[in-house]
Amino acid sequence: MTADAADFSRLLLTNARLILPDRIASGSVLVEGGRILEVIEGWPNTGTPAIAESLGSSAPSTPRLDARGLYLSPGFIDIHTHGGGGADFMDGTEEAVLTACRTHLHHGTTTIVPTTLASDVGELQGVLSLIARVRKAHQQTADIPDILGAHVEGPYLSLEQKGAQDAQFIKNPDPGEYNSLLDSNPGIVRWTVAPELPGALMMGRELARRGVVASIGHSNAVYDEVVDACRNGYTLVTHLYNGMSRLVRKNAIMFPGVVESALVLDELTVEVIADGMHLPPSLLELVFRVKGPDRMCLVTDSMRAAGQDVNESILGSTANGTRVIVADGVAWLPDRSFFAGSVATADRLVRAMCEVRGVSLSDAVRMMTLTPARAMGIHARKGSLEPGKDADIVVFDDDLRVRLVMARGRIAVNEL
Repeated sequence: MTADAADFSRLLLTNARLILPDRIASGSVLVEGGRILEVIEGWPNTGTPAIAESLGSSAPSTPRLDARGLYLSPGFIDIHTHGGGGADFMDGTEEAVLTACRTHLHHGTTTIVPTTLASDVGELQGVLSLIARVRKAHQQTADIPDILGAHVEGPYLSLEQKGAQDAQFIKNPDPGEYNSLLDSNPGIVRWTVAPELPGALMMGRELARRGVVASIGHSNAVYDEVVDACRNGYTLVTHLYNGMSRLVRKNAIMFPGVVESALVLDELTVEVIADGMHLPPSLLELVFRVKGPDRMCLVTDSMRAAGQDVNESILGSTANGTRVIVADGVAWLPDRSFFAGSVATADRLVRAMCEVRGVSLSDAVRMMTLTPARAMGIHARKGSLEPGKDADIVVFDDDLRVRLVMARGRIAVNEL
């Protein structure tokens, strides 16, 4: 019996190269009720005792899907993306949210964290409410990735490190404002803040109290300020090297900036835009050597042009966004003074990391799955091929071209 339908309660994926957290092994995966029921190593055919025991009396009727010797990994987890497929989450429409999510799903992302930009509070409130509504409406479907919640990037950022963020909306943390947003949007799971700003440490404590991941980003902080941030709830660093201080000279004395501090402080997990443009292979290798696969997340930080073949696009909403140029595999501000976000998808990140010296395929996948799951506190149910975890699965070939995507036990893409 073959599995050619997207909707079923039980499925056996056989003849795969399983990407486990620490190795690659041949084997099969049995899925039931949206979760992984069994991971069976070895090259058994479907009649061997190991699989027969797992299937039990349902063996004759259990659908089987032959992975044809391709790689089978946990679904990719993108904890920082602004859009894709011609849509941005800041567009503020259900169609835009669905388009962006579906674009990333087709490239292997099964868990996604839609990300906002610095904007008017009213606009931000509308977008956050919309993301929550779409998430609720599609919780039981496989037509979009699992929306974990929203990532608020800004508006409490450093003007000196704003990058492509709109300066007119950047400000210091306002407890009344951010508490109101948190109260009305329990779906906020992450917030990027410059911790050196007045009131940012108090905000970090409040985020931690609410279970929201506090992330350091677009920041001009130096080492002591980063240490203080760690002591006040900050655990993650947003797009390392991009939009942050490096060695800072004050009266001839050099102080570590956010980059150096993030590398040396073990309590901080960092995310990198591994699209091959934001950071060259040499820097990716440096970060990997210092932080290792357990403290380094891959993120797309993609804007609306991800998954498209275009020369121009818009960063942010179509109404209030910034025109950008798309060239050389990345989005630029019109004067090419800064990158304006990536146009990458998750499969491209894994492919780029595999080209970095010393990084194995299992390491690259780990940084796109289990490490971000741990950073967001969802590793008990996502991020690795283990019994009891969500059946979020990607099958890809030797060129890392996605051939099958399963989201919460339902097949969304099947090109096997």
